Amino acid sequence: MSIARIIAGRSAASIVTAYADQPVREAIALLAKHRIGALPVMDGARCIGVFSERDVIYCLASEGAAALDKPVAELMSGPPVTVTTDTDVIEALGLVTRRRIRHLPVTNGDDFVGFISIGDLVKFRLDAVEREAQAMLSYIQTA
Repeated sequence: MSIARIIAGRSAASIVTAYADQPVREAIALLAKHRIGALPVMDGARCIGVFSERDVIYCLASEGAAALDKPVAELMSGPPVTVTTDTDVIEALGLVTRRRIRHLPVTNGDDFVGFISIGDLVKFRLDAVEREAQAMLSYIQTA
């Protein structure tokens, strides 16, 4: 199963994003308002990084309140670790585990087409395992 199945029906235009020159305090307000853990950071239509709760914690710990007025580009994690719509879900799960990250921009070439979290990946995989278990149970009961 590919990432395309996870993002099917989602619109990249509906994803809450930050911009490279946006002040950190505004990006934090977006995280809080939408109750989300990360934002893809955009430069025009291209994703150039990810700004997450972890970035907020690290920058405040090292620089204090002065970090709030810096542009997001100075504190984001970038360049982003990305996947494509063709990436297998298991491969993406391995990637987030190895890299110890929680969010992945989905791209096709330079085009930003989606944003997924480790929660999206785990839910998709658990749903697939549940369907397989139900199919196996149905097969056993009819055999």
